[in-house]
Amino acid sequence: MRVSRRPDARAATDLARQLGGLLKELDLGEIEVSLGSLTVRLKRPGAVPAPMPVPMAPAPTPAAGPVVDVATTATAVAVEAPMVGTFYRASSPTAEPYVREGDVVKQGQTLCIIEAMKLMNEIESKAAGRIEKILVENGQPVEYGQPLFLIEPAG
Repeated sequence: MRVSRRPDARAATDLARQLGGLLKELDLGEIEVSLGSLTVRLKRPGAVPAPMPVPMAPAPTPAAGPVVDVATTATAVAVEAPMVGTFYRASSPTAEPYVREGDVVKQGQTLCIIEAMKLMNEIESKAAGRIEKILVENGQPVEYGQPLFLIEPAG
């Protein structure tokens, strides 16, 4: 593992753990991600290097992976896209949506999928509450930081 510039050791460690899981899950030989000033690169022993690195969407601050960032508004919590990709409300075209407006969700519950570079990333809620509004249509492209859901916090 190589971490450059050491911006936040904990963020680097968390990102490395998540990338290690992806490395194993997707049977990759090598993976490298740059988020702002943080760069983490993992390589399996004996792996052949990739012919060309694949650029990822820039991020202003280190993120923890496919779990969304949460920005609080006056009364609701906005769940934002952690990456650029295509927004899907369900796991397949024939499946029921993960959530609908009015549904009560728990922290960590899957809200949607964002497809990025042919990978399906489950987006989880960091807040418990009721889905007040779904801000994106199924199958639409989303940008990093774009609000996806408004959640009225529980309690």
